[in-house]
Amino acid sequence: MSPMRVLLPLLIATAATMMPARPAHAETATAKPLVIAHRGASARMPEHTLAAYRRAVEDGADFIEPDLVMTRDGVLVARHENEIGGTTDVALHPQFADRKRTQRIDGIEVTGWFTEDFSLAELKTLRAREPLPALRGIWYDRQFAVPTLHEIMALLDDLVRSSGRDIGLIPEIKHPTHFRAIGLPMERALVDALATHEVARRVPLVVQSFEPDSLRTLARIGADPLPALALLQLISDPATWPADVEATGGHTRYRDLLTPDGLRGIATYARWLGPHKAQIGEVVRGGRLEATTLVADAHAAGLKVMPYTFRPENAYLPRSLRSGAANARHDAGALAEMRLFLDAGIDGLFADDPALARQAVDAR
Repeated sequence: MSPMRVLLPLLIATAATMMPARPAHAETATAKPLVIAHRGASARMPEHTLAAYRRAVEDGADFIEPDLVMTRDGVLVARHENEIGGTTDVALHPQFADRKRTQRIDGIEVTGWFTEDFSLAELKTLRAREPLPALRGIWYDRQFAVPTLHEIMALLDDLVRSSGRDIGLIPEIKHPTHFRAIGLPMERALVDALATHEVARRVPLVVQSFEPDSLRTLARIGADPLPALALLQLISDPATWPADVEATGGHTRYRDLLTPDGLRGIATYARWLGPHKAQIGEVVRGGRLEATTLVADAHAAGLKVMPYTFRPENAYLPRSLRSGAANARHDAGALAEMRLFLDAGIDGLFADDPALARQAVDAR
């Protein structure tokens, strides 16, 4: 045997030990599109509760999605908005009546009760409510507390261990420009909170925002404590501006982010694109999807596409896929809609009913 043949295995082994280890939960190619539990199993349980997240995993979700806002004392909690009049029973607590006020958030006047006006201890006296009672009834109303991010991470660790699956976490930071302006910057707080939980280094971890500058800040902060942190750029109404752009007098609208050049720009800091499903295509008469070029353009830029939001009620389905009363569930129509978008090449989807989404994905 030649000296080189003797040395070659040693050289290969040595080189392997010198290469940086890829975190176990780093993003890898998946055979199936991902099922994201939008606000938990929010079609079945009150959104953004530990019970909704647990139900989502039981129903087959690949990721759970908490929307994050901040309390007065700087704690990240899960609510869809910082205004909580519609998602908690705060209006039933007379001691908080004087907290109701009007303020401007992302350029819009909003009246209600806001998480930044409550300490965590005060917020924990409230209970979650179903924000769409006309569609989804009031099952489990006022039974669950508002969870903190730390409580969600503890639950995630338990669910990963009990299920044997690497269930991902995909939080959205809500209104970061607003919170920064009132002295509650969210990006560092989020990374620091996640980094205290060992499970964050074992499972897929993606953070999403509608604000590009917030994501760029996260890309800089997260590289050290969370090296495999991935980012997702959400897209709102194409005619509008991201809140951080508008706050600084910028001119870039969401429609500019959807051009080939805009998508390539997003790919410099994010791996995922989260458009509204209408930006991917329209379901027309006959149950066909008239698709735009967005999926192909995003893929060409190196981005994966995760549209929002797929819901099982007729009120949210395309007209050609509805059947029955306007406020009724129509599972067959919801499955048909998701299959059309899956066939268009999306890489995952946000769904209020992850059990239905799991069925749609697994049937392909």
